[in-house]
Amino acid sequence: MFKILLIEDDETLFKEIKDRLTDWQYEVHGVNDFQKVMESFAQTQPDLVIIDIQLPKFDGFHWCRMIREHSNVPIIFLSSRDHPTDMVMSMNLGADDFIQKPFHFEVLIAKVQAILRRVHNYSSTTSDLRMWMGAAIDMESNRVKNDQGMIELTKNEIFILKLLVERKNKVVTREYLMDLLWDDQRFISDNTLTVNVNRLRKKLAEIGLGNAIETKVGQGYTAIEKVEK
Repeated sequence: MFKILLIEDDETLFKEIKDRLTDWQYEVHGVNDFQKVMESFAQTQPDLVIIDIQLPKFDGFHWCRMIREHSNVPIIFLSSRDHPTDMVMSMNLGADDFIQKPFHFEVLIAKVQAILRRVHNYSSTTSDLRMWMGAAIDMESNRVKNDQGMIELTKNEIFILKLLVERKNKVVTREYLMDLLWDDQRFISDNTLTVNVNRLRKKLAEIGLGNAIETKVGQGYTAIEKVEK
């Protein structure tokens, strides 16, 4: 049974989300003290975190930063605000998805299932190292390392990189990436993929690979691999 940490201060909404997720056999935990979210996180050791942006004391962005300092656990943001920057901020901080309130519970369930299925499949089937442009991609630890340093990626970022590297020097369409990332494109915006790829590029730049993923306008992306002559 997967464990979910639901960080939501609206008691009515918390109970409704918990009941719906419990019906799908998920184990849902909450937060009693919103000043001690990280203590709840450490105690729960969740497989996925669902977090509201507007919270007492500190907002969801703060706690996302704190979680990302210690873990690559998948994170879904909830927000009642309609600012486009909220989604961009969420993705830049390392979130895996963003849901605007009010929402259909079927959408939430679909996103939870897709993310957990993806994470579970990779943890059980991708224990190998992949080499690309002189860098070692560790699919288990979500790390990329070369002689210039090491970076840690989120589950979405490592998956995007994996798909691109598997088809190096070929164009991988945006539609193909979205279909595999989120299973059903109805539940994902085009901008979310852009944010994820841009965040991946920024991290790769830290180890000298910022230009190794090229955008093919109107098509998709290509992971460049120079051919030795």
